[in-house]
Amino acid sequence: MAESRHNPSDPIAQGAQARIHGRPKDACPYPRDSEERTSWMEGYDGAPRDHAPDLPLALG
Repeated sequence: MAESRHNPSDPIAQGAQARIHGRPKDACPYPRDSEERTSWMEGYDGAPRDHAPDLPLALG
């Protein structure tokens, strides 16, 4: 049996599943300004919060 990358109780996995299933972003069950909410949004958006935006490639 293959192991899941995240525990089902992991807020990141919950956020990703919410997006996959078409739930709105405001469906997050965690309180505003909580670590769990931040993690849930990270999963929903599919972008780690500590990852800086990619810079444009320099051509030339």
